[in-house]
Parts: sequence; structure tokens; C-alpha cells
Amino acid sequence: MRALRQGGARVGRGSVVSALSSLFTRARLLGLALAALVATFDQSTKWYVTRELGLNRIGDKLELLPFFDLTYTRNYGVSLGMLEATSMEMRWLLVLLTAGIALVVLVWLMREKRLGDILGLALILGGAIGNIYDRFTLGFVTDFADLHVHIAGDIFRPFLIFNVADAAITIGVVVILARALFVSEKDADSDAPSSALEN
Repeated sequence: MRALRQGGARVGRGSVVSALSSLFTRARLLGLALAALVATFDQSTKWYVTRELGLNRIGDKLELLPFFDLTYTRNYGVSLGMLEATSMEMRWLLVLLTAGIALVVLVWLMREKRLGDILGLALILGGAIGNIYDRFTLGFVTDFADLHVHIAGDIFRPFLIFNVADAAITIGVVVILARALFVSEKDADSDAPSSALEN
């Protein structure tokens, strides 16, 4: 009887280990590591700009290149300033909304098998975590990357002032869309690097 119990325990543990190894493939672990790296780098750059460089009042600026400055601003909404939080209730609603989106991306990443899609989702997830942390702790998202061009004495910005998290999210979305448009299921499934990482 004891041997049967021990055998059952070994089988139970073996099935759990097998399930975890099939869930946490090398490609997915790489994706989770990339998401953590993006979120950490995002928070590090925000800390450096606001603390070390002292750019912490709206409009504070440090000119770096003719087309790129560090300009401190606060985003109380989501992308492109939409859904601006004008109250404490709206702030927490945005935290819940963006956390829900991040959870969906995480589930998608953990179900995805193709390395290219996993990396794109990881960029989105890491960027989302970085901005959610800001919104949760500060009530707004810190933006500072100011890409612009001077034309006839006027300043034109192809993007609103952004941060590392915004850039990662944008790149991740582009990767996912590009792969959806140009990479067929057959080609993706036979992708050698992705298959190697999954084992």
C-alpha cells in the first residue's frame, strides 16, 4: 500500500513537472525575462530623468540633440492622452483597465508558441507594467522623450512626448501586426529558432 502511495505521489509530481515544463517553455521564459527587462529599464530611465537630472516639473527640459530633448511631462490618460483621469475614481479605473489589458497580454504570451509573437507580446507586457506602476504609485505616467523637428521656425512632433514603456508597446504592436500580415502559420510553425527554444 505504501509503495502504491509513493508511486502515486511520484506520478502526481511528474505530471505537475511535465505540465509546468510544457507551459514555461524556453521561448516563454525568454519572453517573461524580456518583459521584466523592459519594465525595469523603463522605471530606471524615469528615475534617472526625474531624480538624477532633476527634470520633475512640467516643462523642465534638457536639450540633447537638434531633434531630441528630454522634456518632463505627465500623462493622466492612456495612449495619446485619451481617457484622461480627472478624478481619483477615474485614476483607479484606468489602473484596473490597463491591468486587465496586461493580464490578457500575459495569458496570450503564455499560450503562444512562436518566438517572434512571444517577443512582441513581451515588449507590450513590459511596457504596460512600467506605465501601470507609474499610474498606481503616482496617479500619472511620466513622459520625457521629446522627438521633434524644426520647420520654418516651428516645432513639429511626429509623436507626443513619450517614455521607454510607450516605445516598447509601440514596437511590440508593430511586431505582432507585421507577423500577422506577413508570416503564415506554416512558416511560423516550422521556424527553427522558435522550435529550438520551445524544447
